[in-house]
Amino acid sequence: MRVLAAGFVWLLIVLGASVQAQNYRVETLAKGLEFPWSLAFLPDGRILVTERPGRLRIIADGQLLAEPVAGVPAVHSAGQAGLFEVLVDPGFASNQTIYLSLAHGSTRKNHLRIVRARLVGNALEQVMPIFSAKPDKRGDVHYGGRMAWLPDGTLVAGTGDGFNYREQAQKLDNHFGKIVRIGPDGSLPADNPFRNNPKALPEIYSLGHRNVQGLLFDAESATLYAHEHGPRGGDEINVIQPGRNYGWPLITFGVDYSGAIISPFTEKPGLEQPLLHWTPSIAPAGMMLYRGALFPEWRGSLFVAALAGQVVQRVTLVDGQVSAQEPLFAELRTRFRDVRSGPEGAIYLLTDKSFGRVLRVVPRQ
Repeated sequence: MRVLAAGFVWLLIVLGASVQAQNYRVETLAKGLEFPWSLAFLPDGRILVTERPGRLRIIADGQLLAEPVAGVPAVHSAGQAGLFEVLVDPGFASNQTIYLSLAHGSTRKNHLRIVRARLVGNALEQVMPIFSAKPDKRGDVHYGGRMAWLPDGTLVAGTGDGFNYREQAQKLDNHFGKIVRIGPDGSLPADNPFRNNPKALPEIYSLGHRNVQGLLFDAESATLYAHEHGPRGGDEINVIQPGRNYGWPLITFGVDYSGAIISPFTEKPGLEQPLLHWTPSIAPAGMMLYRGALFPEWRGSLFVAALAGQVVQRVTLVDGQVSAQEPLFAELRTRFRDVRSGPEGAIYLLTDKSFGRVLRVVPRQ
């Protein structure tokens, strides 16, 4: 079994953080952001940052521009709903195209939506929806929203189970609790695993997820990683394969918030086991795999931002398996929403606060 429980992590937080604090320093790049959710790097050095209430911001020459980007579509902003991921088109230098994921609708009727747009100066143009999750739901939780590019130019996105709709994660006639795959224009890839199933929505790439909050493709290992929130315990990192079922809610390492048993099973035939699970929960948020040059001792590790855990969890991989974990940045005592590797090899963090910050981590000199 590939599962590695992580209850021991909490015993290492103080020790791990104090040791690593000798090796890096943390700079504040921008502050005053309202629940920043995602960041992305443009080829010209600018940085894009989303704010959950519905704003897209630009950091240029180390300064946060005062005015938000104009033309961002309206979002449903309540609870966990709002503006989520910003993803840059691989051809941005020539086409100026970006992608946004967001909650669309109202509390009574809403869904996850992905839009494509051109960023021209400080405004979005030619804004066009390319994916809308089906069906609509009530409430303002569990949207997923993370996106990533696959090497064939298709886009994958994680969704949530809508919290009150968790049984739908096992059904193929909806987008609850799925990872979906589309073309950059919203078209359907011909080799999607359920495209020829008349009872399935053709965008579905994998199923049985709870609330996907981290998603990345590592080109060096040709691996698609995703992580998702469990309930009380059972947060998971999974290696995603097309057409596979990742088990929620038929199997889980967590229990309901009331303490009630969701499932007595942690494994069943035909259902994938996680690469790693955290019990108790750390509430994982963004994720990246570090391939930068500034921290050679961290190369090849997964970094997982944690909300409840208030750390960034470094997960060491050896031959695709988890060999160790190390909690970082606990001394900052904050909730982390996203973690990214910059083009220069620095590590960028977003803090999940109403007065949130963009932090930059560089080697201590």
